[in-house]
Amino acid sequence: MARNKEFEENVVLDKAMKLFWEQGYEKTSMSDLVEHMGIHRRSIYDTFGDKHSLFLKAMDRFHNKVDAGLTGKVKRSDTATEALQLIFDYMIYGEEDSPSGCLMVNSAVELAMRDADVDSKSTESFKISEQLLKDIIIWGQRNGEFSTANNADELAEHLHTVCVGLRVMTRTSMPKEKLHRIAEVSLKLLYE
Repeated sequence: MARNKEFEENVVLDKAMKLFWEQGYEKTSMSDLVEHMGIHRRSIYDTFGDKHSLFLKAMDRFHNKVDAGLTGKVKRSDTATEALQLIFDYMIYGEEDSPSGCLMVNSAVELAMRDADVDSKSTESFKISEQLLKDIIIWGQRNGEFSTANNADELAEHLHTVCVGLRVMTRTSMPKEKLHRIAEVSLKLLYE
């Protein structure tokens, strides 16, 4: 007779996601995952597969949570400027009780060169983020907030690269004031 699971999959997946986000893939051992997730090793393997499979599921979970949360906030913004400011604030401060940086960015830096699955998930996430930025830029150009002198695709590529850089820099002791200045300079491009 099969046993019923004594845990909620998304709850323990969130715990794994946070651990990978904080420590990275290589530094996180199965013993760390067992301890942090609060379930048995066998339950991890039965539910999520091996460490790599669990990591890929944690990346998906991260992407879905951030996408849903950030996109919802952006859609509630009154202006394109407000939406972009919200995104930059998120890049600099993240969410309360979350590790600094970004699991997707951290994973790309750590593994994308040698792990095709991580590269694919990171690249897809980056494309979606860039598209969100492009949509906001077009919104701002249409309503007269932003100049139409520059191409929305190119501006989105630039802003996304700045966002990725900010996420990396938040993992350092870099002062938040400096990160804000970087964001402000990048936003000025939209008005030129």
